[in-house]
Amino acid sequence: MTGGPVGVGLIGAGVISDTYLENLTSFPDVRVLSVADLDVPRAQAQAAKHGVPHGQTVSELLADPEIEVVVNLTIPAAHVEIGLAALEAGKSVWAEKPLALDRQTGRKLLDRAREKGLRVASAPDTVLGAGLQTARRAIEAGRVGDPRTGLALFQTPGPESWHPAPEFLFAGGGGPLLDMGPYYLTELVQLFGPIRKVTGAGGRARDTRVIGSGPRAGTEFAVTVPTTVTALVEFSRGGSAQVVLSFDSALVRTGFVEVTGTLGTAVLPDPNRFDGPTKLHLLGADGPEELTPQGHPASRGTGVLELARALRTGVPERASGELAYHVLDAMLAIDESLTRGRTVEVNSTVEVPPALPEGWDPFARTL
Repeated sequence: MTGGPVGVGLIGAGVISDTYLENLTSFPDVRVLSVADLDVPRAQAQAAKHGVPHGQTVSELLADPEIEVVVNLTIPAAHVEIGLAALEAGKSVWAEKPLALDRQTGRKLLDRAREKGLRVASAPDTVLGAGLQTARRAIEAGRVGDPRTGLALFQTPGPESWHPAPEFLFAGGGGPLLDMGPYYLTELVQLFGPIRKVTGAGGRARDTRVIGSGPRAGTEFAVTVPTTVTALVEFSRGGSAQVVLSFDSALVRTGFVEVTGTLGTAVLPDPNRFDGPTKLHLLGADGPEELTPQGHPASRGTGVLELARALRTGVPERASGELAYHVLDAMLAIDESLTRGRTVEVNSTVEVPPALPEGWDPFARTL
């Protein structure tokens, strides 16, 4: 299609699909036409719940010529397989994080999109939220001076206490690094630029965990990935950040990101949220200055809409697949550094997209 709202279909009718559907069905510039899942009745139930015309199989969704963007909400291990199938069907892709589980398949996905003249964009789109966009504009305006260092903390006991099927979060493609790392590292790249090299350390506190809720509560399962990862991240443009990601901490500290510059320190909103204030602690000031988020109130699905508008207008999307690939490359390098006991260079790079205009409105009809 060349004009009008962009047709969208969701593959994966799990819990996160509710938030996506609530938002996407409220954006005038997209039309949600289908929900698909291996469990077709579940897809049909989600479609009915959100007023979507079709709940169907994956192959039926991919065969629909009116669907231009596939929103891939499958488990991480299926991200590339489903993404490639969507590209072969002539559709651009919005991928949930992480983009892939390894560099080879992630690169294959992006290269295939380029060959076919299609696009791949990826979560997290929290960086497009009003909270982090307000923080970014303040930092780029020089409110804390030249950014020199960053600190990012995510520490919890782990998701097995509340998640009814948490095994995938403690297996390959999971752990706090690949599960939560995209939020924190994507935000740092937005503020400091591409990552040059990393030094990682960490391990796991326990070899098994026990499901704490749902119908399988009490079930023990194996842990095969590091559950605490720390990293020193160095950036190509200068500056560095310390990052701690843990599923082992009884002391909960999440959503904590600081950027310190030559004039002060900015305490940023939670990178796993779309809102929240920014606090500026400036040298010589009597106290902190709080910046109220300026911008739109939408949450997950914002990146899908931004991709849809970019497709129609022929401009680059901000939550690009290349950005997600660079973050994936950095996370894999952290894991390799942890295993090898040495610093690892990050070979990829990326152009940091511009901030959203303050008046960018997801609820306006622009197409």
